[in-house]
Amino acid sequence: MIEVKNINKSFDGNQVLKDISARFEGGKTNMIIGQSGSGKTVLMKCIIGLYRVDCGCVEYDGRDITKMRMQEIRLLRREVGMLFQGSALFDSMTVLQNVLFPLEMFSDKTKKEQLERAKFCLNRVNLEEKSFVLMPSEISGGMQKRVAIARALVLQPKYLFCDEPNSGLDPKTSLVIDKLIHELTQEFDITTIINSHDMNSVMEIGENIIFINKGEKAWQGSKEQIFNSQNTELEDFVFASELYKKVKIAHMN
Repeated sequence: MIEVKNINKSFDGNQVLKDISARFEGGKTNMIIGQSGSGKTVLMKCIIGLYRVDCGCVEYDGRDITKMRMQEIRLLRREVGMLFQGSALFDSMTVLQNVLFPLEMFSDKTKKEQLERAKFCLNRVNLEEKSFVLMPSEISGGMQKRVAIARALVLQPKYLFCDEPNSGLDPKTSLVIDKLIHELTQEFDITTIINSHDMNSVMEIGENIIFINKGEKAWQGSKEQIFNSQNTELEDFVFASELYKKVKIAHMN
Protein backbone atom coordinates (compact mmCIF):
# COMPACT_ATOMS: atom_id res chain seq x y z
CA MET A 1 0.00 0.00 0.00
CA ILE A 2 1.09 3.55 -0.73
CA GLU A 3 -0.41 6.46 1.13
CA VAL A 4 0.03 10.19 0.50
CA LYS A 5 -0.84 12.60 3.29
CA ASN A 6 -1.45 16.31 2.80
CA ILE A 7 1.14 16.77 0.07
CA ASN A 8 1.70 20.10 -1.63
CA LYS A 9 3.94 20.93 -4.57
CA SER A 10 4.75 24.26 -6.21
CA PHE A 11 6.96 25.34 -9.11
CA ASP A 12 8.20 28.94 -9.20
CA GLY A 13 5.46 30.06 -6.87
CA ASN A 14 2.71 28.26 -8.79
CA GLN A 15 1.00 25.68 -6.58
CA VAL A 16 0.32 22.55 -8.64
CA LEU A 17 -0.76 20.14 -5.88
CA LYS A 18 -2.90 21.34 -2.98
CA ASP A 19 -3.10 19.32 0.22
CA ILE A 20 -3.71 15.94 -1.46
CA SER A 21 -4.30 12.83 0.66
CA ALA A 22 -5.07 9.43 -0.86
CA ARG A 23 -4.54 5.71 -0.31
CA PHE A 24 -3.42 3.35 -3.08
CA GLU A 25 -4.22 -0.21 -2.16
CA GLY A 26 -2.19 -3.36 -2.72
CA GLY A 27 -3.53 -5.99 -5.11
CA LYS A 28 -5.74 -3.43 -6.84
CA THR A 29 -5.48 -1.25 -9.93
CA ASN A 30 -5.35 2.30 -8.57
CA MET A 31 -5.90 5.00 -11.17
CA ILE A 32 -5.12 8.72 -11.20
CA ILE A 33 -7.31 10.57 -13.68
CA GLY A 34 -7.86 14.20 -14.58
CA GLN A 35 -7.65 16.72 -17.39
CA SER A 36 -4.34 17.76 -18.92
CA GLY A 37 -2.68 20.21 -16.55
CA SER A 38 -4.70 19.01 -13.55
CA GLY A 39 -1.57 17.84 -11.71
CA LYS A 40 -1.92 14.06 -12.05
CA THR A 41 1.53 13.57 -13.63
CA VAL A 42 3.15 15.76 -10.96
CA LEU A 43 1.36 13.70 -8.30
CA MET A 44 2.76 10.46 -9.70
CA LYS A 45 6.28 11.91 -9.88
CA CYS A 46 5.98 13.06 -6.26
CA ILE A 47 4.90 9.56 -5.22
CA ILE A 48 7.85 7.99 -7.04
CA GLY A 49 10.22 10.54 -5.52
CA LEU A 50 11.25 12.25 -8.74
CA TYR A 51 9.92 15.49 -7.24
CA ARG A 52 10.40 16.48 -3.60
CA VAL A 53 7.12 17.63 -2.06
CA ASP A 54 6.93 21.00 -0.34
CA CYS A 55 5.18 19.43 2.63
CA GLY A 56 3.31 16.27 3.55
CA CYS A 57 4.48 12.67 3.31
CA VAL A 58 4.44 9.70 0.93
CA GLU A 59 4.50 6.33 2.68
CA TYR A 60 5.36 2.98 1.11
CA ASP A 61 3.91 0.49 3.60
CA GLY A 62 4.70 2.93 6.37
CA ARG A 63 8.10 4.07 5.03
CA ASP A 64 8.08 7.80 4.35
CA ILE A 65 10.03 8.52 1.16
CA THR A 66 10.04 12.26 1.91
CA LYS A 67 12.29 11.65 4.92
CA MET A 68 14.70 9.31 3.14
CA ARG A 69 18.24 10.08 2.02
CA MET A 70 19.06 9.52 -1.65
CA GLN A 71 20.73 6.18 -0.90
CA GLU A 72 17.58 4.96 0.86
CA ILE A 73 15.41 6.14 -2.05
CA ARG A 74 17.61 4.20 -4.47
CA LEU A 75 17.13 1.04 -2.42
CA LEU A 76 13.37 1.57 -2.29
CA ARG A 77 13.24 2.00 -6.06
CA ARG A 78 14.47 -1.59 -6.42
CA GLU A 79 11.01 -2.53 -5.19
CA VAL A 80 9.41 -0.37 -7.90
CA GLY A 81 8.55 -1.30 -11.48
CA MET A 82 7.94 1.34 -14.17
CA LEU A 83 5.87 1.04 -17.33
CA PHE A 84 6.60 4.11 -19.44
CA GLN A 85 4.19 5.75 -21.86
CA GLY A 86 6.18 4.86 -24.99
CA SER A 87 7.41 1.51 -23.61
CA ALA A 88 10.99 2.94 -23.64
CA LEU A 89 12.60 -0.24 -24.91
CA PHE A 90 16.23 -0.20 -25.99
CA ASP A 91 16.28 -0.25 -29.80
CA SER A 92 19.69 -1.94 -29.94
CA MET A 93 18.63 -4.86 -27.71
CA THR A 94 16.47 -7.87 -28.48
CA VAL A 95 13.22 -8.53 -26.62
CA LEU A 96 14.99 -10.91 -24.25
CA GLN A 97 17.94 -8.57 -23.70
CA ASN A 98 15.56 -5.73 -22.79
CA VAL A 99 14.00 -7.83 -20.04
CA LEU A 100 17.36 -9.13 -18.84
CA PHE A 101 18.78 -5.62 -18.48
CA PRO A 102 17.34 -4.79 -15.00
CA LEU A 103 18.48 -8.18 -13.72
CA GLU A 104 22.01 -7.61 -15.00
CA MET A 105 22.07 -4.16 -13.37
CA PHE A 106 20.44 -4.83 -10.02
CA SER A 107 20.16 -8.56 -9.34
CA ASP A 108 22.61 -10.93 -7.67
CA LYS A 109 21.11 -13.92 -9.48
CA THR A 110 23.36 -16.18 -11.56
CA LYS A 111 23.26 -15.84 -15.36
CA LYS A 112 21.14 -18.99 -15.54
CA GLU A 113 18.69 -17.69 -12.94
CA GLN A 114 18.47 -14.33 -14.72
CA LEU A 115 17.66 -16.05 -17.99
CA GLU A 116 15.02 -18.23 -16.36
CA ARG A 117 13.40 -15.22 -14.68
CA ALA A 118 13.37 -13.14 -17.89
CA LYS A 119 11.83 -15.99 -19.88
CA PHE A 120 9.25 -16.60 -17.16
CA CYS A 121 8.13 -12.95 -17.30
CA LEU A 122 7.96 -12.94 -21.10
CA ASN A 123 5.94 -16.14 -21.06
CA ARG A 124 3.65 -14.69 -18.38
CA VAL A 125 2.74 -11.76 -20.64
CA ASN A 126 1.93 -14.29 -23.37
CA LEU A 127 4.89 -13.77 -25.70
CA GLU A 128 6.16 -16.75 -27.66
CA GLU A 129 9.83 -17.75 -27.55
CA LYS A 130 10.30 -17.06 -31.25
CA SER A 131 9.79 -13.35 -30.46
CA PHE A 132 12.56 -13.28 -27.83
CA VAL A 133 15.29 -12.77 -30.45
CA LEU A 134 13.47 -10.00 -32.31
CA MET A 135 14.28 -6.30 -32.03
CA PRO A 136 11.62 -3.82 -30.78
CA SER A 137 11.28 -2.43 -34.31
CA GLU A 138 10.28 -5.90 -35.52
CA ILE A 139 7.27 -6.32 -33.23
CA SER A 140 3.90 -4.57 -32.93
CA GLY A 141 3.06 -1.80 -30.48
CA GLY A 142 1.01 -4.21 -28.40
CA MET A 143 3.90 -6.67 -28.22
CA GLN A 144 6.28 -3.85 -27.28
CA LYS A 145 3.97 -2.98 -24.40
CA ARG A 146 4.00 -6.62 -23.24
CA VAL A 147 7.80 -6.60 -23.30
CA ALA A 148 7.78 -3.40 -21.25
CA ILE A 149 5.42 -5.00 -18.72
CA ALA A 150 7.68 -8.07 -18.49
CA ARG A 151 10.68 -5.81 -17.90
CA ALA A 152 8.80 -3.85 -15.23
CA LEU A 153 7.98 -7.09 -13.39
CA VAL A 154 11.29 -8.91 -13.78
CA LEU A 155 12.69 -7.69 -10.43
CA GLN A 156 9.49 -8.79 -8.67
CA PRO A 157 8.39 -5.29 -7.61
CA LYS A 158 5.98 -4.59 -4.78
CA TYR A 159 4.89 -1.37 -6.50
CA LEU A 160 4.15 -0.76 -10.18
CA PHE A 161 3.71 2.65 -11.83
CA CYS A 162 2.14 2.89 -15.29
CA ASP A 163 2.16 6.16 -17.23
CA GLU A 164 -0.58 6.12 -19.89
CA PRO A 165 -0.04 2.39 -20.61
CA ASN A 166 -2.46 2.40 -23.56
CA SER A 167 -0.95 5.37 -25.35
CA GLY A 168 -0.73 4.71 -29.09
CA LEU A 169 -2.62 1.40 -28.96
CA ASP A 170 -5.85 0.52 -30.76
CA PRO A 171 -8.97 -0.04 -28.57
CA LYS A 172 -8.85 -3.83 -28.79
CA THR A 173 -5.16 -4.05 -27.85
CA SER A 174 -5.73 -1.52 -25.07
CA LEU A 175 -8.31 -3.82 -23.48
CA VAL A 176 -5.87 -6.73 -23.64
CA ILE A 177 -3.15 -4.66 -21.93
CA ASP A 178 -5.62 -3.45 -19.28
CA LYS A 179 -6.65 -7.03 -18.51
CA LEU A 180 -3.02 -8.14 -18.33
CA ILE A 181 -2.03 -5.36 -15.90
CA HIS A 182 -5.08 -6.15 -13.75
CA GLU A 183 -4.34 -9.88 -13.70
CA LEU A 184 -0.68 -9.38 -12.79
CA THR A 185 -1.60 -6.87 -10.07
CA GLN A 186 -3.87 -9.40 -8.40
CA GLU A 187 -1.65 -12.42 -9.04
CA PHE A 188 1.45 -10.89 -7.45
CA ASP A 189 -0.35 -8.59 -4.96
CA ILE A 190 1.26 -5.46 -6.41
CA THR A 191 0.31 -1.90 -5.53
CA THR A 192 -0.31 -0.64 -9.06
CA ILE A 193 -0.81 3.06 -9.82
CA ILE A 194 -1.91 4.02 -13.33
CA ASN A 195 -1.87 7.55 -14.69
CA SER A 196 -4.51 7.61 -17.43
CA HIS A 197 -7.03 9.68 -19.34
CA ASP A 198 -8.44 6.61 -21.14
CA MET A 199 -12.04 6.24 -19.98
CA ASN A 200 -12.23 2.72 -21.39
CA SER A 201 -9.45 1.73 -18.98
CA VAL A 202 -11.14 3.51 -16.10
CA MET A 203 -14.40 1.66 -16.69
CA GLU A 204 -12.66 -1.64 -17.31
CA ILE A 205 -10.16 -1.92 -14.43
CA GLY A 206 -10.63 1.14 -12.19
CA GLU A 207 -10.90 -0.44 -8.75
CA ASN A 208 -9.66 2.62 -6.85
CA ILE A 209 -9.82 5.91 -8.76
CA ILE A 210 -8.46 9.28 -7.67
CA PHE A 211 -9.78 12.23 -9.67
CA ILE A 212 -7.53 15.30 -9.64
CA ASN A 213 -9.03 18.66 -10.58
CA LYS A 214 -7.00 21.89 -10.55
CA GLY A 215 -4.39 20.35 -8.28
CA GLU A 216 -6.83 19.04 -5.68
CA LYS A 217 -8.26 15.60 -5.03
CA ALA A 218 -11.84 16.16 -6.09
CA TRP A 219 -13.11 12.58 -5.72
CA GLN A 220 -12.04 9.03 -4.87
CA GLY A 221 -13.94 5.81 -5.46
CA SER A 222 -14.46 2.77 -7.71
CA LYS A 223 -15.64 2.55 -11.32
CA GLU A 224 -19.09 1.52 -10.08
CA GLN A 225 -19.33 4.55 -7.80
CA ILE A 226 -18.59 6.96 -10.65
CA PHE A 227 -22.18 6.63 -11.89
CA ASN A 228 -23.55 7.93 -8.57
CA SER A 229 -20.80 10.38 -7.65
CA GLN A 230 -22.83 13.62 -7.69
CA ASN A 231 -19.52 15.35 -8.49
CA THR A 232 -20.07 17.81 -11.33
CA GLU A 233 -16.41 18.10 -12.35
CA LEU A 234 -15.98 14.31 -12.41
CA GLU A 235 -19.14 13.83 -14.48
CA ASP A 236 -18.06 16.51 -16.95
CA PHE A 237 -14.71 14.74 -17.35
CA VAL A 238 -15.80 11.09 -17.48
CA PHE A 239 -19.02 11.56 -19.43
CA ALA A 240 -17.77 14.20 -21.86
CA SER A 241 -18.34 12.08 -24.97
CA GLU A 242 -21.77 11.27 -26.38
CA LEU A 243 -20.97 7.56 -26.04
CA TYR A 244 -20.35 7.74 -22.30
CA LYS A 245 -23.38 9.98 -21.81
CA LYS A 246 -25.42 7.12 -23.29
CA VAL A 247 -23.57 4.61 -21.10
CA LYS A 248 -24.51 6.61 -18.02
CA ILE A 249 -28.17 6.89 -19.06
CA ALA A 250 -28.30 3.15 -19.73
CA HIS A 251 -26.70 2.42 -16.36
CA MET A 252 -29.15 4.68 -14.48
CA ASN A 253 -32.10 3.00 -16.17
